[in-house]
Amino acid sequence: MVARNGTSTSICQKEKRAIPAWGSSLCLLMQSVAFHTLGCKLNYAETATLSRQFSSRGFQIVGIDDPAAIVVLNTCSVTERADRECRQLVRRALRTSPQAYVIIVGCYAQLQPETLGRIEGVDLILGASEKFDIFRHAEWKKTGVPRVRVSPISEATSFQGASSADWSERTRAFLKIQDGCDYSCAFCTIPLARGESRSSPLPQILEDARNAIAQGYRELVLTGVNVGDYGAKSQGSLLDVLQSLTKLDGLERIRISSVEPNLLTDELVDFWIESDKVCNHFHIPLQSGSPSVLSGMRRRYRREWYADRLERIVRQAPQTGIGSDVIVGFPGESPSAFEETYAFLVDQPLTYLHVFSYSKRPGTAAAERRDHVPAAVKAERSERLRILSGKKRRAFHESLVGETTEVLFESSGSVETGLTEHYAKVSVHSPTPLTNEIHAVRITEAGDAECFGALTKEWVHYENRVHSIRAASL
Repeated sequence: MVARNGTSTSICQKEKRAIPAWGSSLCLLMQSVAFHTLGCKLNYAETATLSRQFSSRGFQIVGIDDPAAIVVLNTCSVTERADRECRQLVRRALRTSPQAYVIIVGCYAQLQPETLGRIEGVDLILGASEKFDIFRHAEWKKTGVPRVRVSPISEATSFQGASSADWSERTRAFLKIQDGCDYSCAFCTIPLARGESRSSPLPQILEDARNAIAQGYRELVLTGVNVGDYGAKSQGSLLDVLQSLTKLDGLERIRISSVEPNLLTDELVDFWIESDKVCNHFHIPLQSGSPSVLSGMRRRYRREWYADRLERIVRQAPQTGIGSDVIVGFPGESPSAFEETYAFLVDQPLTYLHVFSYSKRPGTAAAERRDHVPAAVKAERSERLRILSGKKRRAFHESLVGETTEVLFESSGSVETGLTEHYAKVSVHSPTPLTNEIHAVRITEAGDAECFGALTKEWVHYENRVHSIRAASL
């Protein structure tokens, strides 16, 4: 195998001490590893961190559909669909690599190790406390009986950092700053899968951020289970993190993945809006616009507070992208309760919705209820909200037409595409590739899924330097 420095390296020699159980007959096979991530940006950052453990040992990282000696699936268990996708991915990987050593980590592994253990071909299942220690737990040989290493979630008390820097395309890096959750929402398994709320020390966050900047990333996306709860058990807050990060040279954008509405203080909102580096993009979960359903969900706010937060944001920055999560079909959601949610959403200055049909999750309070909503009703309600989301996204895109805004370009092809700070996708024609560059774009046309625009020479960014050129449009 060729190592990263170009020299020929034997995996067996390289890992001889770390993996004494690695038999010589497998030495020539253990050269490639495939990763696949289900779920959120937090899982994505953690997969990137796991991949670096392998690449630092000389492994080649390949795709899930490529031949691989090892397959690592990082799972989610927010919905029943995520569970099903995990089972399908195991079968899919083994069709390409029938002898692959299959490792499953993530929320589903913590919650349902027995279920995963019944999937043919699975070799190792690691829980929340074990997933970052694969090389200590793996036996590297298929025995037909999965090795399960899942500690009680109460033991997951330490913070393990994660970042997608040096793994994803060098435009945006996902940086984990918080993990776990102390809330007890009636529908959610995340506290059971990830444990109590805990945070990364601020000096470590700054070190990780500087590392990403040095690698050429323009934007950091701060992620976690309950990001707004950062520092709740120690000194510090999300506001402290933002204030510190904005002082770093070379960092041009900071985006926050999601913040619970009850944690959006006036001080946090005001700094967020006023900062030149923090993106004018909020993702604020609502879950329901019905007071009775919110109460049944055990959410920590009322819809009046939610509306107040959005009003404060748009009063200061009218063209702010604001997304939300909404669950339809929670037990006891009557037709009138759903209509309350629908009407509330219509009135709010949201720019997009993530719509989820309620899924019964073992171990949650909602699963014990008897007033579950039929699947067909949930599907109909989901469709109505997805249509509403499309209308809101289109209206937001139309509000940007005629405006000049900065775009961080992420991909090249027949057109160049990227994101505004508002989280609007923009496509432009360019004579040269623009990937990982920030340019001013005049929005000329609105589409359902994206905007279209033309490059200008105004406020053009090159490398980590920003130049105000103030020239006429091309």
